[in-house]
Amino acid sequence: MISWIVIAGYVACGAMLVMMVLGIMLSVFMPALDRWNRHYFITLFSTLLLYAVVLSIDVFVYSIFNIEAAQKAILFLEFLLFSLLMPMPMLFLLHYCGELKKDAIPLRAVTALWILFCLMLFAGQFSDAFYYTTPVIQYTRGPWFPLLITPLTMIVIINLGSLIKRRKKLPKRVFTALLVYLLPTAIFVIIYMFAAVDMLVSFWMALCALTMFGLILSDSIEQFMRQQREIANQRADIMVLQMRSHFIYNTMMGIYYLCDQDPAKAKQVTLDFTSYLRKNFTAIASEDTVPFKDELEHTRAYLAVEQAQFEDSLFVNFDTPHTMFRVPPLTLQPIVENAVKHGMRASSDPIHITVVTRQTDNASEIIVEDDGPGYKPVDDNEPHIALNNIRQRLEMMCKGKMEIVPRKGGGTLVKVTIPESVR
Repeated sequence: MISWIVIAGYVACGAMLVMMVLGIMLSVFMPALDRWNRHYFITLFSTLLLYAVVLSIDVFVYSIFNIEAAQKAILFLEFLLFSLLMPMPMLFLLHYCGELKKDAIPLRAVTALWILFCLMLFAGQFSDAFYYTTPVIQYTRGPWFPLLITPLTMIVIINLGSLIKRRKKLPKRVFTALLVYLLPTAIFVIIYMFAAVDMLVSFWMALCALTMFGLILSDSIEQFMRQQREIANQRADIMVLQMRSHFIYNTMMGIYYLCDQDPAKAKQVTLDFTSYLRKNFTAIASEDTVPFKDELEHTRAYLAVEQAQFEDSLFVNFDTPHTMFRVPPLTLQPIVENAVKHGMRASSDPIHITVVTRQTDNASEIIVEDDGPGYKPVDDNEPHIALNNIRQRLEMMCKGKMEIVPRKGGGTLVKVTIPESVR
């Protein structure tokens, strides 16, 4: 006859399996999570899922068989997977505070304690000091079992202390999420040192992890929605900035005069202007990054229209062998337009513009140089507003950045960097 302990074990394991599968699915498919958080929670829930599977096997072996060797191996896996869950909150905390790549003392301490636990666990396979198994009772705690759990207890205490120390660096919801995970874990691990509550500890850790994920996810969704609103507002700003009436009027009047002077050229400028307008409308409607090739075509169409009016004053050179990456819509064209307008307006001398792309080990780069009068950051005019708009969209949509510096020999150099993950 199956005892109530075995039934409770099956129920707890089943609940853990369902919760962890749900957590993994949400981690994979929720668009609000960034890449690091997605990988973190997939790893966390996968570890818990594997832990639940091993616990289920343990309950099955306990209720059906009396295999002492199998029980010993299963216990080793249980303790190892359980220990892997202890350092993970520290990784999340330090990443969120921007300290993960630094030589963080708490992370080194937690790592050292986890290695100590693994060494003790391995040594316990050749001794009955920590735990042992028998054909009848199977799993029994040894006299030094609390010593085995001590490193894990110290890890959760360090985690909790590090969280409290960094609470001002965290949003309220993220702090609450980590506290919900760490505080019950610390309490249960301390109880676990002296009482055989294995299944209870496992179930509550899984529940706390899912609760933590829910709070982090809600915070990420809120940030995602805020970013989407900002992008929508900026798209409206782009429309205003890109569809300037004087540019359209000047182009149409230029085409009007060319119809008598050079009909073939008038037809070509009309095609280029149509392509420019079409690319503008497409970019305004886009909600995601676009292939750089599209941006390049848009920029060429714009320059063709401008060069029809300033063919003796505007010279452009393209060196763009690397095009296999994506950028926010309306990134390159406004940068080039800023160089044209700023240069033409400030001087009657011809202006030379160079557009270069290149691939580095971990990023794609776009470089736009001009020999105009130079960039003045304090200006609050239309072209400069457009550049600020590009900088914000680069950061929000692809973690990119834009630098504007004086060019050697005069003029301006604009450098856009797109991380490798957006290629």
